[in-house]
Amino acid sequence: MLSKDQAVTSPLKVRIGIGLGTLTTAGTPDRFNHFVDRLEELGFDSLWMSERIGSTAPDPLIALAVAAGRTEKLKLGTSVLVLPGRNPVLLAKELATLDVLSNGRLLPAVGLGAAEAAEHRAFGVQRAERGRRHDEALALMRACWSGELISHDGEFYPVTDVQVLPRPVKGDLEVWLGGIAPSELRRVGRVGDGWLPSFCSPEDIVGAMPVIEEAAAAADRAIDPQHIGALIPYCDGELPSRIIEMVQHRRPDLDPRRVIPTRAQLPQLIGEFVAVGASKFVVLPLAGDADPDRELGALAEELLPLET
Repeated sequence: MLSKDQAVTSPLKVRIGIGLGTLTTAGTPDRFNHFVDRLEELGFDSLWMSERIGSTAPDPLIALAVAAGRTEKLKLGTSVLVLPGRNPVLLAKELATLDVLSNGRLLPAVGLGAAEAAEHRAFGVQRAERGRRHDEALALMRACWSGELISHDGEFYPVTDVQVLPRPVKGDLEVWLGGIAPSELRRVGRVGDGWLPSFCSPEDIVGAMPVIEEAAAAADRAIDPQHIGALIPYCDGELPSRIIEMVQHRRPDLDPRRVIPTRAQLPQLIGEFVAVGASKFVVLPLAGDADPDRELGALAEELLPLET
């Protein structure tokens, strides 16, 4: 994290990764492994795995560990990993281990989890506790990554004389947060190292940044300008009804096509995001049955020239 006087002012470095969201599937081991190999071969920046217990999408940390063993350059992101309900000390160990064994390629993004009662029950978390658990867990994980002997007298996760090793490659991990509600934006400013929202438009970035910056300033922090991004699903043809319903449930004021473009519309939309200060993108192909060679090849040709 940055103090207010350490804010980065260099030109934005646009980076484009590919995600397998909760509405997609990695399919068979051969399909997933080939997908990972193609991302590395084509030069994509990163692979991002989402988390939903009731989805066929694989567990993000296990999937990223498999990907880490098959690649050398591909960065490895979670979009997002559910934090409330996990043991933060053990999770700090897992994340640090994955970072070390991938030679510093881990990009953790965490959040509160899906707004579904069944998912909350699966994590053993009351809905009203999610925010407090999230913030306490994140603070404890950062303390664990110091490598020092620590004690923590918290509401949910008290620990005494605990040391977590190994430390992450750079001594710490930059943790990104998702969300677009006002409370989530304030949390990004207060405790996050970056912002990676989903189902958002460039106009949302413009409206959200003052909220994030005000919360960061109040906490004597600043969000690195390089650490603003967006998760962008795309879908050619007619949008499936379940996706339309999901967008309308989350954002009833928004045209679903504004946040779920076709593949042909992706370059222009990414350009609009860059124009308002976002620079890190996770693109999600919603057509999970598409041929990875053809689809990833087309995405590489159309999107990677946008990187700067």
